[in-house]
Amino acid sequence: MVSYDGYKHYSMKPGDYCIARKNHLVRYTKYKEDGGFEKVIIAFDEAFLKKFLKRHSYKIEPTDNNDSFLFIKEDKLINNFIQSLEPYYNGSEQLDDTFVDIKREELLMILIKNNPDLKNIFFNFNVPHKIDLELFMNHNYKFNISLERFAFMTGRSLSTFKREFKAIFNTSPGKWLMKKRLDEAYFLLDKEHKKPTDIYIDLGFEDLSHFSFVFKKEFGISPSEIGKLKV
Repeated sequence: MVSYDGYKHYSMKPGDYCIARKNHLVRYTKYKEDGGFEKVIIAFDEAFLKKFLKRHSYKIEPTDNNDSFLFIKEDKLINNFIQSLEPYYNGSEQLDDTFVDIKREELLMILIKNNPDLKNIFFNFNVPHKIDLELFMNHNYKFNISLERFAFMTGRSLSTFKREFKAIFNTSPGKWLMKKRLDEAYFLLDKEHKKPTDIYIDLGFEDLSHFSFVFKKEFGISPSEIGKLKV
């Protein structure tokens, strides 16, 4: 699996272990091996982490690590832990809620034992701080998320986000996002000779028909006709 967060590319190969961090926008591409793609996902939600922290005393310090994925070195304890789950993700056995928390706690203790600095990431419950709105939007406009999410990730309420956005870009977030994505689409079709089917999802459009409709409304020509103009 290859991922990109707007700043850095990450490549995950079979057998890799990694931590995907909350509040990070990431686009990824999966590559099947022998016709399949298999993964094991274990989520540490905030409620679980706060309960864990009440039972275990850790000194939490600020961290400047902003990577979207943190890769974990292969370790015998982690390997054994994953193998212990095999009857549940590769068979008919079911985990009840109590046992789920016990297994999650086991893994969390292993991770922190092997890398104590991870506690500063796991137990950071702060909301995103107020960041440069213009820089963030120009990096992340392709992600198909709600305005509420954009506001949260820039450290603003929705009303403040809309007000400051208008002051910076002199238009509304919705209109700006649409225009930005369509301009990028035109460039990719015209200059990079991409196909509409190759780009519409990556530009934040949910389906091809909607992309084609708004593209033609903006430019007076359908996406599939761009390449034909040069013939």
